[in-house]
Amino acid sequence: MKESFQFGSKRIAYQIRYSERKTLGITVTPESEVIIQAPLNAEKERIQEILYKRAPWILKQQSYFLSFQPRATERKYINGETHLYLGRQYRLKVIQSNNQSVKLLHGELLVETPSLDQVKALVKAWYLGKAKEKFQGLANPWIDRFKIEGVQPETIVLREMPLRWGSCTPKGKIILNPELIKAPKGCIEYVIIHELCHLIYRDHSSAFFRLQTRYMKDWEKWKERLERILA
Repeated sequence: MKESFQFGSKRIAYQIRYSERKTLGITVTPESEVIIQAPLNAEKERIQEILYKRAPWILKQQSYFLSFQPRATERKYINGETHLYLGRQYRLKVIQSNNQSVKLLHGELLVETPSLDQVKALVKAWYLGKAKEKFQGLANPWIDRFKIEGVQPETIVLREMPLRWGSCTPKGKIILNPELIKAPKGCIEYVIIHELCHLIYRDHSSAFFRLQTRYMKDWEKWKERLERILA
């Protein structure tokens, strides 16, 4: 059961999970959910007191995760509309013909199809194919470099995720959002490095950010560019 409390102009929802533990822990998930891990004998007043003290940190974490979420612009898939690929804009050109293909040609994203109803599906399939082609090649050098940290992902998996650019599993699988193919290579590498760091540090602790900075000193630039380009 979710509860909430007011902190300034913000209302923060949270969920308490009781277990046999000695201390109280607060987790903010990438979906901005606030989870309280509490001892079985924890008093409600004490939990609320700690929550209020940690409210600025909770809001900061939620803001961080929100900035990392994809914000897709609605597309109509009509002639003249611009579409991104690796950070560059291409104007969509749709030609009705007996052929069925998608390709980049002279600064245009050229789609040939017998039916205009198929344009969206063809473009999305083209993006997915390009993501499969590019992501593993961009990830491999970083995966090799991270071997010294004692981690080696099993595989790179593509999955559409409305709230994340990437994620990872405890078993070492890195999952990337195929929408990233629209961003510059530096942005894609930033997400890959971010998830590789999470294989070592599951949270966003100072140790996590030190590691991320060691491998990509200008990661903040690429994070901001990712947010700006795919807003």
